[in-house]
Amino acid sequence: MRTIGKITAAVLFLMASAWSLRAQYDVDHFFFRAQMALSEGRYTDAVNSCNIIIRIDPSLYEAYFYRGIAKYNLGDFKGAEADFDKAIELNPVYTLAYHYRAITRSRTGRYDEAIADLETAVELRPSYYGLYFSRGVTYFLSQQFEKAVEDFNRFIIREPNAPDAYLNRGASYLFLGDTAAAMKDYNRAITLDAFDPEGYIRRSRIYYARHMLGEAVSDLDHAIAIDTANTFAYFNRALMRYEMKDYTGALRDLDEVLSREPDNSLTLYNRALIRSQLGDYDRALEDYDRVLDINPENVLAYFNRSILFTETGRYMDAVDDLTRAIELYPDFAKAYMNRSYVRNMLGQYASAEQDYETAQEKIERYRSLTADSAGRAAFADTSRKYDRLLALDSDFARSDFNDALLQERNVDIDLRPMFRFVVASSPSVSVSLADGHETGYGPDMEDRDGETMPLLLSNHYRDAGLEEFIGRMPVGVELSCRPSTVKAVDNSRLMEAVEKEAERTGDDGVLFAKALIESDSKRFNAALSCYDEAIAAAPGEVFYYINRGALRAEMIDFLSSIESNVQVLTLDNAGTARARVRDGSSMTYDYSAAVEDMRTAASLYPSFPYVYYNLGNLYCLSNDMPEAIVQYTKAIDLYPGLAEAYYNRGLVLIYVNDREKGCIDLSKAGELGIVDAYSVINKYCDPE
Repeated sequence: MRTIGKITAAVLFLMASAWSLRAQYDVDHFFFRAQMALSEGRYTDAVNSCNIIIRIDPSLYEAYFYRGIAKYNLGDFKGAEADFDKAIELNPVYTLAYHYRAITRSRTGRYDEAIADLETAVELRPSYYGLYFSRGVTYFLSQQFEKAVEDFNRFIIREPNAPDAYLNRGASYLFLGDTAAAMKDYNRAITLDAFDPEGYIRRSRIYYARHMLGEAVSDLDHAIAIDTANTFAYFNRALMRYEMKDYTGALRDLDEVLSREPDNSLTLYNRALIRSQLGDYDRALEDYDRVLDINPENVLAYFNRSILFTETGRYMDAVDDLTRAIELYPDFAKAYMNRSYVRNMLGQYASAEQDYETAQEKIERYRSLTADSAGRAAFADTSRKYDRLLALDSDFARSDFNDALLQERNVDIDLRPMFRFVVASSPSVSVSLADGHETGYGPDMEDRDGETMPLLLSNHYRDAGLEEFIGRMPVGVELSCRPSTVKAVDNSRLMEAVEKEAERTGDDGVLFAKALIESDSKRFNAALSCYDEAIAAAPGEVFYYINRGALRAEMIDFLSSIESNVQVLTLDNAGTARARVRDGSSMTYDYSAAVEDMRTAASLYPSFPYVYYNLGNLYCLSNDMPEAIVQYTKAIDLYPGLAEAYYNRGLVLIYVNDREKGCIDLSKAGELGIVDAYSVINKYCDPE
């Protein structure tokens, strides 16, 4: 099915005439920037421009629409839908917002809601025939194939030269069992665009079904000549070459797929089957091992690997694999039969007889089932071959006991670091009060394109106490969650001046500055001593506690990294998360001193959001996830623009299996400027 992937930017320019009606230059300027960013695929830049428009005038529904398109293309479907909702709320007759909200809802599997949106859009604008294409796709995805054909017919009447419409209508005909009509549409699509590999791939599947293998392979040869990186074409050609007993050619094609997608478990599984049939047992076992590493619940991989173990005399390993297959699918009669055989070979006659009897019971139960329910007990069928190659649309790939056939390896995702003060990027070497230094909190900010942006359009945190503290520090400092970018040579020169001033005055601000420089150089004990002295001299200075607490946590992290015991949140592809250390150790560390400093800071300055953000990180590192969520929420309540708090809370919510809320938080983090949020969303929030 040729579905709608990236939303095309062409629709954006339908709105161009609307901008000329606005007198305010800033709005037009940022709308133009958003349009250009979308058309060039710079989606995060488009989000940033739309954020500025919304801050200027939150009633401009087009800004939400544009931002929704950008979020959709970043894979943030929840965020996109929320923006389309807002656009419709502001303008209930805005056809484009209904259209693209429908596309988003269809992408997330909510087909009834998508169709309702499309019907509303058709009522508002029946001459906009792109709606029929989108509704046809949605009908197809919801398996309403006759209605899909009707809508593609409507679209083709108005756009008779659109190859995608023929590809989609052909797929609909195929599911209705009309292969002749499907073939006709695929032929038409190829005629209209002979340089699109998709038409050849689709047509090859019909040839394959008709056992016209030569024609099928020829079509796939064409597809690969057009797109040498098309792994789907290589995969399908491997299946057909296998049917033609060209095992060497089939293996070459599977190797080509794996050179580009090394963790494609379906391809690994098929290659393992061919290698085992050719007697290449060692490399077949390697492939099965990789399949099970990627997807440890792949029943057929255990079953077929057990056959290799049996062939090579590794009977205990065979029993282990068959036992695991039975655990995953207790009605797997053939697994009981095979385990009975292997146990008999091991001399475990009583267990072998028990397995044989269990297998017979399950086979008898399978035979008594009606045709309607037979599919649910397919593994009880001892007549079925479980060593055939699997196609991407096979029963196994869709079966409900193992619907995650293609998975990626687990990955480690780190929290955004804690906030603390660091030496500013352009520090003054003199130790006079740096009243005029850059802090990032001045009246104007510079955006990514080098243009000066009025502060009212920025999303930066402003706090009188924070600015007063920064202003009276003897060196330039800034609040950041990133390391200082000051070069070592500048730090060294700065330290000389600071040390002299510290000896002369003993001022707590100078001690604080010295601690920052010592910390940058990883001289943690010296930095801690300076913080201790500064706090002793000024026990009511909240920001000293924040930095000392952050330093104490950093010292623990540095120690753990040396010991290779860095704790991270590990998320798997199903959205399950868990805390672990990189080497699997169960060692834990005590963050209580750091927590105590942050809590003291919170008591001294309860309206400062960053201290609660830091507490969230510390509780997360201490494995107290509920309290981490509480602290991140406090930070967000005080400063709704704190993107890092949304990002970290989103990860923790996914960790505790509240994926819905976690993905909403990650969407907000991306909207506020954390680009990495979209890669996490794509891995763990994609409905497919």
